[in-house]
Amino acid sequence: MAKNDGARPPGAGADPEGPRWAGDQLGLPETGPGSMAPWSRRIIALFIDWGIAVLISVTWFEGYELATLGIFAAGEIILIGLLGVTVGKRLMRIQVVRGRNIPGPLWAAVRTLLLMLILPPIIIGSDGRGVHDRAAGTVQLRM
Repeated sequence: MAKNDGARPPGAGADPEGPRWAGDQLGLPETGPGSMAPWSRRIIALFIDWGIAVLISVTWFEGYELATLGIFAAGEIILIGLLGVTVGKRLMRIQVVRGRNIPGPLWAAVRTLLLMLILPPIIIGSDGRGVHDRAAGTVQLRM
C-alpha cells in the first residue's frame, strides 16, 4: 500500500478542512501561470472592457446605454468565445478557459449574460469562482 504524504491529487474532492487557496478544489496551482487569477486583476480587466464599450458607444452611438451594454456583451462573447481573452483580460494577463480549452461562443454567452446580471459574479463559491463562471464551467487563470 502506498504511503500518503498528506498531499491530495488534483480533483481528489473536497478537503475536510476546506480549500487551501482559490482554485485548490479545481486542482490548480496556488501561484504562477495556470493559477486562479486574483480578484483585483479580474475587476480591473472588467473596468477596462467596460471603458472600451463606453468609448465606442460615446463615439458612434451618442453614449446610448443599451448600445454600451450591447457592445460590452458582444465584445465579451466574441473575444472570450474565440480567443479566451478580452482586451482588459489580456492587459491583466488573464485567460478564461473551460477545462483546458477556450470556452467557445455558447459558453461565453452564458457566462456574459450572467455577468451582466451583476449578482452572479459577486456570489463566490468555495472554489473561488463566481456563479457566472461556475454555470459556464469556466475559470479565469493567470497567464
